[in-house]
Amino acid sequence: MHRYKIIKKIGEGTFSEVLKTQSLKDGKFYACKTMKQTINSLEQANNLREVQAMKRLSPHANIVQLHELIFDKETGRVSLICELMEMNIYEFIQGRKTPLPEHTVKHYMYQLCKSLEHMHSCGIFHRDVKPENILIKQNILKLGDFGSCRSVYSKPPHTEYISTRWYRAPECLLTDGYYSLKMDIWSAGCVFFEIMSLNPLFPGTNELDQIAKIHDILGTPDQSLLQKFKQSRAMHFNFPPKKGTGISRLIPKCPAPALSLLYQMLAYDSDERITAETHNMKHVADTLIRRNIPHYPAELPKLNVVVPGPQISFPVSTMPTFTVTHRGTLPTITSKKCQSQLAKVNTSMTQTSGFSHF
Repeated sequence: MHRYKIIKKIGEGTFSEVLKTQSLKDGKFYACKTMKQTINSLEQANNLREVQAMKRLSPHANIVQLHELIFDKETGRVSLICELMEMNIYEFIQGRKTPLPEHTVKHYMYQLCKSLEHMHSCGIFHRDVKPENILIKQNILKLGDFGSCRSVYSKPPHTEYISTRWYRAPECLLTDGYYSLKMDIWSAGCVFFEIMSLNPLFPGTNELDQIAKIHDILGTPDQSLLQKFKQSRAMHFNFPPKKGTGISRLIPKCPAPALSLLYQMLAYDSDERITAETHNMKHVADTLIRRNIPHYPAELPKLNVVVPGPQISFPVSTMPTFTVTHRGTLPTITSKKCQSQLAKVNTSMTQTSGFSHF
């Protein structure tokens, strides 16, 4: 870290601290995310799920870029030097009195869908999509914080208490870890509502209240779906049939196509939930995208890995390959393979969403 000057602390979570730093080499500002967990080696640092995911996902216009990895042998601390954004979506909408312009909501949601589409096609799902993890700079949106991500090919059961409660999908709440990449779509739908209304959709105070708030608005699901959930959970549950009040009552001025998209993203049954495919949405914001999102080179950028002592920089091509040694490691997958496999099992979002008319 001696190559960076600390400017100020900009955030802290359970597992890490984020600082605004300035490179003493080029004078540019970066976000430095330092893990609170200590590790023993550079190899272990490279095998961290978040590091693997960021290397695999870069470069992409809507994914936060990892610039450098620093491992301090003396303290065992790992720091990720990432591009610095201006704020997150939570900070952007906090305290606003008037709704965001329709074109702004459309533009941000387009980019969020593109980030998820890219992640899922690369064989990774995020598992913690929420306003605090969605960063913006001017009119560019990027998904960040990949500490909870998982391979789409890992077999359930997964960790149960994943994702932040308000954005947790029903399958995460009602099964013992039997969920998939579709949980990201539910979370994105909750974010979509929050960007439009400036209020959270399901602000539950605990697990039971979270389920109750979902049922208050969407109603209870069919018994057949509840039975499917029960087969994946040791604890039994029953919900009296209830008809929800609906989402339109909460955002009465929401355009019909946008409301339709919301319902499809928030389908209670994950099998009926749409995917992050956005290829056919391009005519919605194509002019906007071409004008505002920079074009990245096809080849991967060089990623510097720094260990205090002799300072050595390694290009991405020499970094350790991703291997499948246990459930927590992301498998090696080529983009073409991912995309072809996902294309077989996923239905395009835009074939059913009507987003182009929003």
